[in-house]
Amino acid sequence: MEKPTMHMLSVQEKGGQTRQATQYVAAVAAAIGAVIAGTILAWTSPALPQLEPMKLNVNATNGTGDGTVIFVNNNGTLINSLGQPAEFLLDTKDSSLASSILAIGALIVALPVGYLAQKIGRRPTILLLAVPFMLNWLLIIFANGAGMLIAARFIAGLGTGGICVAAPMYIGEIAETSIRGSLGAFFQLFLTVGILFTFVVGGWTHWRTLSIISAVLPPLLVIVFWWMPETPQYLLGKNRRREAERALRWLRGPDADLTAELEDMQKEVDNASRQSGGVRRMFTERAPRTAFVCSLGLMFFQQFSGINAVIFYTNQIFQSAGSNIPPAIATIIVGVVQTIATYISSLLIERAGRRILLLQSCIIMGICLIVLGVYFKMQESGAALAAVGWLPLVCLVLFIISFSMGFGPIPWMMMAELFPVEYRGTASGITVIVNWFLVFVVTLCFPLMKNAIGIYSCFWFFAGFMVVCTFFVFFLIPETKGKTVSQIQAILAGRR
Repeated sequence: MEKPTMHMLSVQEKGGQTRQATQYVAAVAAAIGAVIAGTILAWTSPALPQLEPMKLNVNATNGTGDGTVIFVNNNGTLINSLGQPAEFLLDTKDSSLASSILAIGALIVALPVGYLAQKIGRRPTILLLAVPFMLNWLLIIFANGAGMLIAARFIAGLGTGGICVAAPMYIGEIAETSIRGSLGAFFQLFLTVGILFTFVVGGWTHWRTLSIISAVLPPLLVIVFWWMPETPQYLLGKNRRREAERALRWLRGPDADLTAELEDMQKEVDNASRQSGGVRRMFTERAPRTAFVCSLGLMFFQQFSGINAVIFYTNQIFQSAGSNIPPAIATIIVGVVQTIATYISSLLIERAGRRILLLQSCIIMGICLIVLGVYFKMQESGAALAAVGWLPLVCLVLFIISFSMGFGPIPWMMMAELFPVEYRGTASGITVIVNWFLVFVVTLCFPLMKNAIGIYSCFWFFAGFMVVCTFFVFFLIPETKGKTVSQIQAILAGRR
């Protein structure tokens, strides 16, 4: 994230130029919700090993079934998989449900939140999402069994799915064209900050302590975001032009010439209000239909890059590679790399453009996945790989860098860019539903695939999608850098 300089903060630029500092402030405030979502997504990585019983390599004939053994100490206290005392433990089914039910909650809430953002506004919608976020942490902090934990994760999904709709929409609408890409990358950037925070804190604390610390974030979202304005587009759509002008003045600075931008926004809103057919037109007219295909395609390839398999199972992948790096350190390395690369993406996105970053992403990720597949296949075949034991780590780091500079932030940013205002809430809701459904499918199926066909085949499976993705981006995704909403719609309609 580009830090506002003293010039940006205190010096009004001349000649009707806008001040960008307040736009950065508003984007950061909204992106606190993404930090919360990141802590929720990553929570299972440090927490579940503390809640699972030990598994030993013993025969089922000894009465151990899947190898799970429940240990208790002399005081009758349960012992978890790390050899530590535990108040309660999760069996395999409960552990899997705690990981995957988050996506179900996100699926359910995405479309209603898009509708709510259209009805009551982007700002109050984001503020309301602090409620499920806080309820999630309270349930986890006071959990006394699997039921409360699973309920908390479902409620966490409601907040996470909602913020994935509302925050990118808000950030996209408050940003001027010249920095829309940089601010649009904030959602993914702050998501990675939340993930890294959880890896660092969770690696050395009890899961309740991690949850108590994380519970500070929802009130922080309310306190900071309370002072941010509603988006001018929403206010114009509700015939509140004076409020829209005040909001735009706050965002652009007192010396900015708002006349042209405000008129362009008004024309967009007026065109939207004259349109008829509602959601049906999104599928029958070329521009919104193409936008929908592009947005859904980006989300599909984001998930079928295998990123959630990498994030959710980082420890297992490092262990499978025979790495001597402790699992907690390995996940932190991945988190640091992801955060730094996403930050670099926010700096490059308005210089390099969207398409080139997406293309490098799918090409480099595909190569890394192929190499990882070859490595693990050779390992299974008994080949001597001691001399290249560093290869899985290098490939994973390159994979994370490439994802974080392309398919991490850009699909979320373009979700808000591609659609005109009349479709933005509904289209964003549907897109997020598809995204979270894919999260659920990949999270659920990856361990099953790993057991059935081997981890090397899983990597080749995802690599195949990256090959297809290269053609999808090259032939279908438009370059939106520096273009207004009306210009983007003209491109999508074929009127270049």
